[in-house]
Amino acid sequence: MAPGHVAYGMRASYGMSHVTADHITAWERGTALPTSTELTALAGALWCAPNQLIGAPRTLREHRLARGLAVEDVARGVGMDVGSYQQMEATGQWGGNNRQSAALASVLALAPRDLISVTGREEDLAQLLRDAVSTRWQAHVRAIAKLLSMERRDLDGALREMHQEYQMLMTATLSRASGSIASGEAGQRYLEDIVDQFWHRIASA
Repeated sequence: MAPGHVAYGMRASYGMSHVTADHITAWERGTALPTSTELTALAGALWCAPNQLIGAPRTLREHRLARGLAVEDVARGVGMDVGSYQQMEATGQWGGNNRQSAALASVLALAPRDLISVTGREEDLAQLLRDAVSTRWQAHVRAIAKLLSMERRDLDGALREMHQEYQMLMTATLSRASGSIASGEAGQRYLEDIVDQFWHRIASA
C-alpha cells in the first residue's frame, strides 16, 4: 500500500485526522516514531499486529508499543508515577527497584534476558555469574534469581554446569603437567563471555 492509502485508512477507520502520507513515509524511514495510539491504528490499517511493525523490540518503548500499552498502563502496573516512567523510557535508563523491575517483567511479558537488557543490568548479572563460577555457586543462586525474577530451581542446573566447566579450566591452568597458557586464556574468555554462556544454557534447559 502506498503511504497515502495507509494514511487514508488511518483517518477513515481510526479517526486519525492528523495523519498524512508524510507521516507514513517518516515512520517507514525511521526519522519519526508513531505514538502508541498511532501504532495501533497503523497496524489496524495494515491488517497486522503492532509488534510486526517494529521487529524484535529492544528498548522499553518498543516493548511497550509491541504490547499495545499506553505509558499510563505500564506506569500504573509497575507502581510508578507517569512522569518518572516517561523519563526512563525517553532516556533508556531504568531506575526502578527490584520490586518494580519484577512488575515491569510481568506487565510487558518480558523474558528474563529482555528484562536484564532493558533495565541495563547486564554487568550486574555478569559479576554475579563470575562470582558463582569462581566460588560456591550455591551462594549466588538467590541473588541471581532475584535479579532475573526467576525461580531458583530454574537456575541450579545451569550454574552448576558452568561452575564445573570453569573449575576444570582453572585446574588445567594450575596443573604442572599442562603448563598451558592456553588454558588460562580459555578461562579468561569464559569469564568474558559468561553472560552469553548463561543464556545459552538457560535456553537449552
